[in-house]
Amino acid sequence: MREPLWVVDLGRIRYGEALDLQRRLVATKIAQRETPDVLFVLEHPPVITLGRNAREENIVTPRETLEAMGFDIFHVERGGDVTYHGPGQLVGYPILDLHRVPKPKDVGWFVWAMQEAVIRALARYGITGERIEKVIGVWVRGRELPPLDDSFDEATRAALAAAVTQFSDRKIAAIGARIKEWVSYHGFALNVNTDLRHFDLIVPCGLRDRGVTSMQAELGREIPMGEIKPVVARTFAEVMEREIEWHTLDDVVPFLASEPIHG
Repeated sequence: MREPLWVVDLGRIRYGEALDLQRRLVATKIAQRETPDVLFVLEHPPVITLGRNAREENIVTPRETLEAMGFDIFHVERGGDVTYHGPGQLVGYPILDLHRVPKPKDVGWFVWAMQEAVIRALARYGITGERIEKVIGVWVRGRELPPLDDSFDEATRAALAAAVTQFSDRKIAAIGARIKEWVSYHGFALNVNTDLRHFDLIVPCGLRDRGVTSMQAELGREIPMGEIKPVVARTFAEVMEREIEWHTLDDVVPFLASEPIHG
């Protein structure tokens, strides 16, 4: 019988709150390895995060402007450069003991596994997600714009068209993890119905020669978040060779340390 993977849907939650939950659960898992492995699935209000390798110049919009627009800004311990999270983007934070995954204590495999989970989920919608050597994430290639349904206004149509036709390589999912004593946190972010115009405020992941896209842009229609969350949870569990158990945040609270881990 496969080990369980707890999946907890946090809905839409501010970045700082989700970060605190992760750090406190990681602190417990380091001290008590039998603590359940958890995948948080969620959305964030608009936020820009800078990873350990981030360069300030990749935020091309003045901070005062971003703050006036309601964006939070965080420097965090994950790998990678600058990225954006916001409504319509499915974020997954796996808090796992990497001793207990199919390839234990192999960070490269863990990154591959997160990519694979997203690629399998996209395939269920007819989207071909790909890896690009030396560039972490999941990518869509080609310049063909699908027909858009009638729910899109002209500004959104123009933004989607620009996103798809300007670059032949477009990132549909970002990946940036942190491993602390072989416990993972941070994770992946899949653009589902994301407002792609917000990526113009930064140089996403520090890559100037590649674009971004979303499932909405590639399919020409909106994907309900309540539909895609269980799909991604299932593909993640498949790759990790686990059985899903859906839980609530209340189930996780007893496992949260009083003090978060740092770094």
